[in-house]
Amino acid sequence: MRKESDFIGSREIPKDALWGIHSLRAQENFPDQTPFHKEWFMAVGIVKKACYKTYLGFLKGIDRKFPNQEFPFQLIDKNLIENLQDVASEINDGEHFENFIVPAIQGGAGTSINMNVNEIISNRALQIAGKDIGDYSKIDPFEHANVFQSTNDVIPTSLKVAAIKLLQELEESINELRLAVEKIESKYRNVLRQGYTQMQAAVPTSYDKLFSTYNNALSRDWWRVSKCFERIKEVNLGGGAIGTGLSIPRFFIMEVVPNLQKLTGLPITRSENLSDATSNQDGFVEVHAILKAHAVNLEKMVSDLRLLGSDLFHNRELNLPQKQVGSSIMPGKINPVIPEFIISSAHKVYSNDMMISNLAGQGCLDLNAYLPSIGHALLDSIKLLIASNKTLADNLFKQLIIKSNPIEDNLLKNPSVATALSPYVGYHKAAKLAKEMKIHQISILEANEKLKIIDVQSLENLIKPEELLKLGFIIGDTINSEQR
Repeated sequence: MRKESDFIGSREIPKDALWGIHSLRAQENFPDQTPFHKEWFMAVGIVKKACYKTYLGFLKGIDRKFPNQEFPFQLIDKNLIENLQDVASEINDGEHFENFIVPAIQGGAGTSINMNVNEIISNRALQIAGKDIGDYSKIDPFEHANVFQSTNDVIPTSLKVAAIKLLQELEESINELRLAVEKIESKYRNVLRQGYTQMQAAVPTSYDKLFSTYNNALSRDWWRVSKCFERIKEVNLGGGAIGTGLSIPRFFIMEVVPNLQKLTGLPITRSENLSDATSNQDGFVEVHAILKAHAVNLEKMVSDLRLLGSDLFHNRELNLPQKQVGSSIMPGKINPVIPEFIISSAHKVYSNDMMISNLAGQGCLDLNAYLPSIGHALLDSIKLLIASNKTLADNLFKQLIIKSNPIEDNLLKNPSVATALSPYVGYHKAAKLAKEMKIHQISILEANEKLKIIDVQSLENLIKPEELLKLGFIIGDTINSEQR
């Protein structure tokens, strides 16, 4: 064990742990088991790397403009900063995550996140230099790892880096799902289907029309997600505690975001109002609302498919893929587990949306103390939606089967098909046909044979699949028709 101290007191730390006293206090104060997102941890690494790279530029500028000049503040040795930069690269690669012991749900506006990473960077740099872990007289989590930084600019900036990267993945997953849906739409073009409104039989339609609604909804989702980057690309890095840049060199403030942009390859820019970017989190609210809209579309889609593929439809035409045994007691039972996963994920997104909105509103004056919870919920939703899109494309749509056998017989026995006759015989006569069909459970052809409402040839023409699926009727078709 080793002993570390802060101004509250001292604690024993495992000898080889890269975390220190500040991480330990956070772990004890926030005894939750919700794991922190690794993507955010890695993003803190690249943000720290940008800060160290900027510091190296700062040193070069000083050497060039003020050679041999003494300053009231102490400059950090170039080699030490390069060592910190190397460790920041390791964190960006996902290394040392086992030493990140702070849970996702916490207090303190993210200070625990920042200090856990600072301690890992300092101790890992000490380890590389052959020094004792915890010897902060050589490399200090505050003086060195956190140089010219604040929790309040590093942590929200790293959140945006992590979110943008995941949003890029989400955008791609939506497009892949959309293509899978489009294949189903094309494969079953003009295959008739009974339409339903309010869970009651409605007019005939087709499977390609149903799947076109999903395709269009996903296209809107893809477009909206592609616009999310504009809402969170502005960062407050360099703004310090509350966005005023107090105690931070102007050179650093001007250069650190361009360096981060180069390192990440992301469309990140420095906010024109660093105080606004530090204080307000409405950008995350807006982005998450777009995620919620995508979740709504996914839930609607799979709810439809779960219903159409259920045993409630005795003459089931749509068959969901059988993915796993559905019961521990009922042999042969298969459950719609993919739709159920999507619906569960969608409702988690909805709850995240409410929490993000509420906590964004809890920001007080110059800072929002609840950024860690906002960020966790945001990343949680993005990852859930990526997983949802992936499993839908791979485990549902690629194996979805629709019977392509004609279903005209079933449709012709449904009273709603009489709607096709309304422009030619009027609503009331069409209603008589529908009533006769419903009472005697007969087809429209049989009902018309009894009631003689329209001549047989005209009726047969009107109920052809191509006529039923036509977009509206042409006025000229009704003129001089024998049906009147």
